[in-house]
Amino acid sequence: MLNYFEVIKTSASITSKSAKRTACLFAVVSTFSVHATPSSDIITISAPLDSPLTTVTSTKAPRQPVPASDGSDLLKSIPGFSQVRNGGSNGDPVLRGMFGSRLNILTNGGAIYGGCGGRMDAPTSYISPASFDLLTVIKGPQTVIWGPMASAGTVLFESKPENITQPTFNGEANSLVGSQGRFDQNIDTTLGGESGYLKLAAGKSRADDYRDGNGLKVPSHWDKWNADLSLGITPDNDSLAELSLGTGDGEARYGGRGMDGAQFLRKSAGLLLEKRNISETLSALSWRIYYNHADHIMDNYSLRDASSGMKMASRVDRTTYGSRISSTWQGPVHQLVAGLDTQSSSHRSNGMTQWKKNASLNQSGLFAELTTETTTAAKIISGARVDRWQVKDLRMPEASRTEILPGAFTRYEMTSATLPLKSYIGVGYTERMPDYWEMFSSAGNINHVRTEKTTQFDFGTQYKGENTEAWFAGYLGQVNDFIVFDYATPSKATRNVNAQIMGAELGSAYALSERWKLEATLAWAWGNNRSDHQPLPQIPPVDSRLTLNYAGNDWNSSLLLRLVSAQTRVARDSGNVTGKDMGPSAGFGVVSWNVDYALTQQVKLNGGVDNLFNKQYAEHLNMAGNKDFGFSAQKQLPEPGRNVWASIQVKF
Repeated sequence: MLNYFEVIKTSASITSKSAKRTACLFAVVSTFSVHATPSSDIITISAPLDSPLTTVTSTKAPRQPVPASDGSDLLKSIPGFSQVRNGGSNGDPVLRGMFGSRLNILTNGGAIYGGCGGRMDAPTSYISPASFDLLTVIKGPQTVIWGPMASAGTVLFESKPENITQPTFNGEANSLVGSQGRFDQNIDTTLGGESGYLKLAAGKSRADDYRDGNGLKVPSHWDKWNADLSLGITPDNDSLAELSLGTGDGEARYGGRGMDGAQFLRKSAGLLLEKRNISETLSALSWRIYYNHADHIMDNYSLRDASSGMKMASRVDRTTYGSRISSTWQGPVHQLVAGLDTQSSSHRSNGMTQWKKNASLNQSGLFAELTTETTTAAKIISGARVDRWQVKDLRMPEASRTEILPGAFTRYEMTSATLPLKSYIGVGYTERMPDYWEMFSSAGNINHVRTEKTTQFDFGTQYKGENTEAWFAGYLGQVNDFIVFDYATPSKATRNVNAQIMGAELGSAYALSERWKLEATLAWAWGNNRSDHQPLPQIPPVDSRLTLNYAGNDWNSSLLLRLVSAQTRVARDSGNVTGKDMGPSAGFGVVSWNVDYALTQQVKLNGGVDNLFNKQYAEHLNMAGNKDFGFSAQKQLPEPGRNVWASIQVKF
């Protein structure tokens, strides 16, 4: 699909000089040749697109801890990501301490948003990682081609393109069992030939309430399923028309909320048309339209005992339509990706009686991103976009807001002529429209908070020697009118402050011998509220991982030590729509172990033990406990204790 070619050529800053080289890159992605990066639980594509700025990982690769139940669970295994924990499933992803719409998350090029005013159903709640092939993360405001420019980063969940030359039927099925009733089943199949293909990805995942390190049961049950179907027509090697349809549903119990999620119904549809190698200069053209609908029910009785109080229920939904036209132009030393995208999203509430539309958000934007090879070892990537936003509060007549917001970046990348070293430095600027939760889930009207303006420097380097690998990615930024939630005021009022942010992720890997490898990563984020002379809220503590890997002929094993520091820089009763700072948190260390064994080329066994020593601990970014379950409202929910799991993967 063209969106893959654009990830390869634009997001990773690889300039394709000919259709032949493009075909080679296509082959690399399609064959899924993988290797471990400086984080043992991250598997990346073994291609020259690796950099500290861009991470490409297989969504199906084994990883520790237990394989992810949703998109946020998968993201937290990547250095720099953390999660506002929500118990067992459906946490909210955080990148470098940045939350919500500061992180642009797309599934096959389309956006999906939850309906709950408190983000009980975060967008990643509707994402089943096993239904996709690749996860691409672009850190910082360093791309403009994937919708409104995100200040923290861009996340792409993608299904890989099919390039079938003869009749074939293949696929992959896996099943997982684990402690506390964990049971997953997934299947991904492709049937097709030279003229087209049919793909089916379906899965089911469930778990009971887990127990923490002290043996206390934490309400965290979930049960969810999904099914996605794609029909592709390929009249020739350079043309594709693909229709996709999908649905899913589930339920989740939350120990940190007054209500649970009784329904997470998703309906999706999309159409992609693309043409490649059109002329010597116009190398690709694509048009995508999509539809995503999230229908969410919350109540306090279907998944918990409400006999002692009043039964409550609420139903909300959010419908998003979008379109994107993109063209790729190729010259001797230049590549230009340009186009336009639009998005229309509406929110309704039901109260279990009658639907009422309360919010409308519309965006349209123009973008262009240019890559120029200044020498054989250096290139400059620059981009710009402008977006028009229109928001209407349908609860109040004549309540509307219109904004024109710019964004731009430039980045210089170079490769050393004498060392296996790649480096980059870039600067980006973006203005972010307040999202639905910042405008509608707090006190005040939709105009009471200003747009958020971020200027950020990103820089990094990567070294790949014969036995040693090392990488570093740093950032330094100024955010004017940063939006925070103030829990000390009624209805969690939002307001603007000026902020400074900085941080880094770094990692290294050293081959002790042909079979043994030692790896380490560290992620650090820092934020300061200059207006109130205090730290920014909801900043994760320093998170490090040390992994010892063994690679045998038919089996591999890893021992993982995760060390997280205490967090003392907090802003009490301040935060985001999901969580707040409740005070300092303690550090902790957790040991986990995993092993995989290849019975044959088609059958593989995986297993592991998370929290091997049954450590009692809590993440700093977390929901507070709910009194209905006897938890303190000023204390984070504890994390799972020892968790044993095993899975089988069969390819056919």
